Amino acid sequence: MVNSLIIAGLLIVLLGVAYQMGWSKSRALVTADGVKVHSRSQYHGSLVAIWTIIPALLVVGLWAYFSDSVTHNYIVSQLPSDLVMSLDQAGLNGVMQRVQAIASGYGVAGEVQPYEQSAGEALRQFQFITFLVVIAAAAGTGILALLYARGKISARLRARNSVERIVTLLLLLCSAIAILTTVGIVASLVTEAFKFFTFISPADFFFGTVWAPKFATTASGDAGQYGILPLLTGTLMVSVIAMLVAVPVGLMTAVYLSQYAPRSVRAVVKPIIEILAGIPTIVYGFFALVTVGPFLAGIGAAIGLQVSATSALTAGIVMGIMIIPFISSLSDDILNQVPLAMRDGAFGLGATKSETIRNVLLPAALPGIVGAFLLAISRAIGETMIVVLAAGNSPVLRGNPLQPVSTITVSIVNQLTGDTDFAGPQSLVGFALGLTLFVMTLVLNIVALYIVRRFREQYE
Repeated sequence: MVNSLIIAGLLIVLLGVAYQMGWSKSRALVTADGVKVHSRSQYHGSLVAIWTIIPALLVVGLWAYFSDSVTHNYIVSQLPSDLVMSLDQAGLNGVMQRVQAIASGYGVAGEVQPYEQSAGEALRQFQFITFLVVIAAAAGTGILALLYARGKISARLRARNSVERIVTLLLLLCSAIAILTTVGIVASLVTEAFKFFTFISPADFFFGTVWAPKFATTASGDAGQYGILPLLTGTLMVSVIAMLVAVPVGLMTAVYLSQYAPRSVRAVVKPIIEILAGIPTIVYGFFALVTVGPFLAGIGAAIGLQVSATSALTAGIVMGIMIIPFISSLSDDILNQVPLAMRDGAFGLGATKSETIRNVLLPAALPGIVGAFLLAISRAIGETMIVVLAAGNSPVLRGNPLQPVSTITVSIVNQLTGDTDFAGPQSLVGFALGLTLFVMTLVLNIVALYIVRRFREQYE
């Protein structure tokens, strides 16, 4: 941790010094009589800083990449050769961990062997020397690059073009990382889900009505039944109940805050509502399990209905409370972005405030409101902790929201908890369930885009 802070401090100092030196030399050129400089001083300073930081980062990155293997080889070289030959990989790793713990200054369990003590002390010195070498190499290469870049500064140097080109490449790299991350996630889900479907038929998975996986040996024995319909039904049931709670409350709250509430009330109410988004989901789960569930069961008993304390209704109501801020806060911001001229025009035509909201504001803000709804739905479909505690974890196909259910996310947690070798359907089913959730959210996005475009064309 201390070494990382020192390296970060060195890089920051290099950046600051390089920028200042490039900026000062550019300013000296500007003040010279009759000299016209192509780029402004800040571009020269930025270009020198970029030239300085790249080789320093390269040195630090190379050491970060090769440090583990170098340290591993050094520790092995400090151990007795007969000991290394007698140990398997697991035993060697254990000895290396003890040596690293001794070198770091932390204690180890049991008696410390002489070879462990000597190896730990040698490793401590080796790490100190290599750290100094890396610091010196990063600083040296950075300073050399700084001097070289500063020497290149001239009146006709197109520093602005170079800096903008580098910034464009960085933005392209960030976009590529986002895209490649999505592609990697989809590829991992598809490949592992394909392995699962070599064990279980896709028809049995997507149309099966029984969810009863068995953690048996994959080579022999019954692997169980993997019908997703009970989980899909529970997921949709809980999500629909959550949206029935969150959409009207959240949207009406947004309309009130943006159109009716005095400024003093809005300044107090909106932060309080947004606090709900910061409460951990485990707290909502406890709230559902301890308070909401027994309350609903008591109401059901009072009116003659059998309501389970852990049910789809309990999980859906609490989840709806949780996602109210997503809808209310986003919808409020979107409604406030509608141009004031549209509201004034409606009032000028004789429309009342409610007619203006219904016929002007909401249609104009519909794309953003649909986006808020979509975010809330995705949040509800992907929620895990509330459902674990409040839904009952009962993977049975039923349409009664008053009874316990299970969802896809809960089943993913159940199947991937503990030791997993990803060699049989018991663990690979988690990827098939994750791919199903991904497809569900993708379909929601496509439907939302279609609705927004159709309504936008009609509105325009």
